[in-house]
Amino acid sequence: MVSPFNIEEIFSDVAADSVRLPRRQSGSSPQGLAVTLIADYTLHTRAWLPTAAIVALLGEFGVTAGAARTAISRLARRGVLEGSRQGRHSSYRLTAPATVNLSIGGTSIAAFAAEPDSWDRSWTVIVFTMPKEEHARRSSLRAHLRWRGYAPLYDGVWVSPHPLTEQAHAELVAVTPGATTAFRARHLQFRSDATRDPIEAWDIAAIAKEYETFIHRWDPLLPGIRAGDITGAAAVRARTEVMDTYRRFPTLDPLLPIELMPSDWPRTRAREVFLAVYDGLAEPAQDHVRDVVSHVADGPRPDIRAHTVAEMGTDISTLHP
Repeated sequence: MVSPFNIEEIFSDVAADSVRLPRRQSGSSPQGLAVTLIADYTLHTRAWLPTAAIVALLGEFGVTAGAARTAISRLARRGVLEGSRQGRHSSYRLTAPATVNLSIGGTSIAAFAAEPDSWDRSWTVIVFTMPKEEHARRSSLRAHLRWRGYAPLYDGVWVSPHPLTEQAHAELVAVTPGATTAFRARHLQFRSDATRDPIEAWDIAAIAKEYETFIHRWDPLLPGIRAGDITGAAAVRARTEVMDTYRRFPTLDPLLPIELMPSDWPRTRAREVFLAVYDGLAEPAQDHVRDVVSHVADGPRPDIRAHTVAEMGTDISTLHP
């Protein structure tokens, strides 16, 4: 079982239209935290944020001013942020490619577990062969398959309950040309203890534990959120943390067929808790971010706007150019 905190969840660290988003880590790196903060309040408007405001917001997470400025600079070099300067004051916003990339990731999060489970009882099987000495290529392929929600049934046999799209197949071929073959097939149920069921490629108990830990952490906050007791920096921190944790689940549990899961599978409850926290704290968190920006910028900033989970799933063509 690969820990969800040691793999790339929403964004792979590969160049895509000149943008390389940072890898997620255990906890939040300054770069990853900066991306989450900026996207949470400017994704649909691509609003400019003063550098001093970004530094101040990161400071509320314990990031030093020096580390915050280094993170901003590195994100600019990676094509995630673009800068603007007026006199002594600088501002940054998401680049257009980063906005598209983040929007696609946000759509995946918004859609995760939103619809009733549907499965045709077939599995996509990816078979590959590669010399063991080609460590880099093997690692790249494994990371790509993990990224796409596959798990290893055997060393060179990876499975997923979902169909393989043309685009996903093209990306797979691009990673390892001539080294893979894909099938879509049903598992034959024989009476034998010597066979392995495809669902065993995932550690179901470990995934359930991650869901339960998430629910245990965030469910107690719901009464306070409904009462309006969580405001200011606390609202921003909670909203950022719940997103950084929940966004790992689509890779950890790529919508494994509910009919194969235990009867009390906690996926639905985890989504309910996520929605209640993330959407419930949208307004107070937005107010705090606007307040922080107002200390270093002139006038109100209505273009700083927290989006809901439903808005994360909107068409990227509706985004500000």
